[in-house]
Amino acid sequence: MTEDAHTTAAAFSKTAPGVLPRPMPLEFEALWVANQEDFHQYARLVSGSWQAAEETVHRAFLEILNLWDELLHSRNMQAEIWAIFRKTVVSQELNAFREGLSRLEPEEEIGLYRALRKLPPRQFDAIILKQVMNLETDKIAWYLGVTTRTVDYHCRKAKERLEQAVPSYLKAEGDSK
Repeated sequence: MTEDAHTTAAAFSKTAPGVLPRPMPLEFEALWVANQEDFHQYARLVSGSWQAAEETVHRAFLEILNLWDELLHSRNMQAEIWAIFRKTVVSQELNAFREGLSRLEPEEEIGLYRALRKLPPRQFDAIILKQVMNLETDKIAWYLGVTTRTVDYHCRKAKERLEQAVPSYLKAEGDSK
């Protein structure tokens, strides 16, 4: 095994200190070498920090490694790998946004933030991707792995919950029903 292979395997393995990790599939190592720099660049652009990008890329490659045998039999392996990666990046950003809401001091917080935090995960994801990140419904559907009708449903339900929780704020913003 080469030095690079040890480094790659160590990056994705949870073995005890001093124990050599199990070798990664050669094709997986090649995928890592060929794509990790671009994946880091993309994740950095989305997240705004190298540390967040590093964590995101690591999570994505762990997911890819976990699905490796299935991906090898895929019709379009690269497209599926990219989909896993993009979903991981979006998931990381949504989680960071939700965490940021939870760190607000009570005097900084408006009822809308509290209501957003209480939304079920799919509704939260759909409404943030649609209303905050201004993504198109078909792109949101692709990210979440659901149909466009399901995205519309989650957005509608999230909006209903938010309107019940903070009707005065939403009405003040000019949102009429």
